[in-house]
Amino acid sequence: MERIASLLPSTTEIVCSLGFERALVGRSHECDFPGGVSSLPVLTAPKLDATRPGREIDDRVRELVREGLSVYRVDEQQLRELEPTLILTQDQCEVCAASLRDVEEALERWIGTRPQVLSLNPATLSDVWNDIGRVAAALGETERGLERVAGLRQRAEAIAARAAEAEVQPSVACVEWIDPLMAAGNWVPELVELAGGRNRFGNAGEHSPWLDWRPLREADPEIIVVMPCGFDIERIRAELGPLLAQPGWHELRAVREQRVYLTDGNQYFNRPGPRLLESLEILSELLQPSLFPAHHEGTGWQRL
Repeated sequence: MERIASLLPSTTEIVCSLGFERALVGRSHECDFPGGVSSLPVLTAPKLDATRPGREIDDRVRELVREGLSVYRVDEQQLRELEPTLILTQDQCEVCAASLRDVEEALERWIGTRPQVLSLNPATLSDVWNDIGRVAAALGETERGLERVAGLRQRAEAIAARAAEAEVQPSVACVEWIDPLMAAGNWVPELVELAGGRNRFGNAGEHSPWLDWRPLREADPEIIVVMPCGFDIERIRAELGPLLAQPGWHELRAVREQRVYLTDGNQYFNRPGPRLLESLEILSELLQPSLFPAHHEGTGWQRL
């Protein structure tokens, strides 16, 4: 029987969506969905205080990276004691979760049969769907993975087809970090387009770019969606000060028309797994409210 150590939330969600929740023997410190995984041993920890303000978190991350250090620790001893047959990790973003390098360092002194390590590196929506298939194949369930991905693609295509009926596609700015300001990249621009909007900052398939305030103010997007990596809606509200203090904030069209939205970036947009489909549903509700009922309001998103 497989024994799976999942070192990031998205792979934990993928494993569970494929029906292998009982095979999980360890998780990352951020894995919290589905709820049952919270009882699993925790195998990672950040080398910074994630409760600090966003600017301080960014400063600390830059310091660690500049020194060539990892942002996370992997509990090597506990990992060995759990005897996983498969370790799931990533090399997409060294500041978002434990990386392939962290895992390789933890396995350097491994005695006996080494577990299989599968590292994911998604940059686009298709990459995410393909990664679900890769995890399924590693678990010996290729056909199940194909079926799961086909269902997700079908649902995404149905949303896109309905959104395409809209007469207007609003311009959208997605904010992935508040202080300093960062736009959303990777799969988020694709989600915006599928949901019936025109993404203004960040390119599909590319890492999230830093964003100067002046271009955002000059673009004056019709909709602003705030989705900081790792923050839930309550945390976002507590961190909004630097954004609201930007010169000309209250003059922006999105602010005047009350189309600034706070979304749970931690649970949805920043986890490249099955719930990107729900992220697409959230965006469709924000961008095309006349076509999509607000099923996720209050949980997935709130109006500023």
